[in-house]
Amino acid sequence: MTAPSTDQEREDLIAMLDSQRELFRITLRGIDDDQARQRTTVSELTLGGLLHHLVSCERHWYTVLVERDENAKLDVSKFDSEYRMGPEETVEGLLKEWETVADDTAALIRSVDDLDTVIPTPTSPWVPERVWQTVRFTLLHIFREISHHSGHADIIREALDGANSTYQRVS
Repeated sequence: MTAPSTDQEREDLIAMLDSQRELFRITLRGIDDDQARQRTTVSELTLGGLLHHLVSCERHWYTVLVERDENAKLDVSKFDSEYRMGPEETVEGLLKEWETVADDTAALIRSVDDLDTVIPTPTSPWVPERVWQTVRFTLLHIFREISHHSGHADIIREALDGANSTYQRVS
């Protein structure tokens, strides 16, 4: 048996990211913008807030991968609204935006020279020293973020109307 080719690994990464995004999208199926903003648990998290965060998070890491800025600092001023769906945002609009970001990520995965290339990550108040990580690790971080928040979304959706990524209520 031979090891998978680099091209196959890239397509596998794209497929896994797409699959996890689809599970999150299923959890959102049939909800309106008001429901997306509704808190259903003791947490501040909402379905719309999680969607906003995932779009923002993937866009952020895409930018880190492209720019590779050795002087970048995380802009923490945006964190207050990171997990909120803005008043002008809609589920439909955020999903379309996420589709665009996903397409950009897939194109980057296919075009990056080497998945083992080490890139700088932005510093932050909680990680003041520059951290370097591989392109592959960064892509897996995006996957982990989507997976992690898909679980949150399932719980929020179940509390909203009993549906989740594997069960959709039929009216």
